[in-house]
Amino acid sequence: MKKPRRSGFLPIVAAFFGNFLVTLAKFAGFLLTGSGSMFSEAIHSLADTANQFLLFIGLEKSRKLADQEHPYGHGRERYIWALISACGIFFLGCGVTVYHGFSALWNGHSFVYSNWAILILAVSFVVESITLLLAVREVHQHFPKAKWKTISQEADPAIMAVIMEDSLAVVGVILAAAGIILSRFTGHDYWDAIGSIVIGLLLGVVAVVLVNKNRHFLITKSIPQKMADEVKDILLADPSIEKIYDFKSAVFDIDKYLIKCEVEFNASAMIKDLDRHNFLANEYKDIQGNPEEFKKFCVDYLDRVPRLVGKKIDEIEKKIKERFPEIVFIDIEIN
Repeated sequence: MKKPRRSGFLPIVAAFFGNFLVTLAKFAGFLLTGSGSMFSEAIHSLADTANQFLLFIGLEKSRKLADQEHPYGHGRERYIWALISACGIFFLGCGVTVYHGFSALWNGHSFVYSNWAILILAVSFVVESITLLLAVREVHQHFPKAKWKTISQEADPAIMAVIMEDSLAVVGVILAAAGIILSRFTGHDYWDAIGSIVIGLLLGVVAVVLVNKNRHFLITKSIPQKMADEVKDILLADPSIEKIYDFKSAVFDIDKYLIKCEVEFNASAMIKDLDRHNFLANEYKDIQGNPEEFKKFCVDYLDRVPRLVGKKIDEIEKKIKERFPEIVFIDIEIN
């Protein structure tokens, strides 16, 4: 069996290597200037690097094939690791930078302006922008006409993590540069500390959003309502199905969904399908006034009905999968 595709592989790997290089550069800038904002940005990029490594682990683990112990595969691994990543952003990114910012604001800190710091931030801005564009491009390939609200709800949480982290990284670079420049020209170091605190708080907001997003997937999120309605339309469009009961759905992985429902078959439609080749008429001629032949007919009829129902369910499942290839698990039961 072929492994699932690597959704988000390129943006995550690009973000990892980009943030790794940027982290080294920002720590060098912090050592040169003692800037709190630069320190916050260095911790921010370090957190992003670690988080993208965790996202990559989740991505690889989610691609493991289904087995006897995990019949539906390992798709939710990506949500678990993405959740760990989001917690890392909160505690390492938000916690450390906010603490450092308040400590600098309260106790004061030595700040030395350097053009190297601005140059490092400019290079970081370019790198973060490139990795952000890669992630946005992949999302738009999967949701070419969707609105951003729909994308944020349905897109791969790993890709959304990259987009949100890199978007914040771009904003953070601007804030860090603003804090350094204001401190340089006003002579007040607290601007640099304030920049550090704001960056940390923004990291906290992103972390909470990502935690909540992954939580929804881990507690069995249903498929999009529009898709569920179309699946029901396909079911009811078949003359053999009269009603649908207990329709449920679940998201197991990116582009891997399950639907389960109970249906009530229309006996008249099934009889018409059974009698397409005059089966009933021919049998009727043979069994008139013959009890033994009638018993044989009943046995044969009872044997044909389950096969006919099974064939009909297979046909309906094929139609659903042709319309929505991502629905890989379908369980249609007779009410």
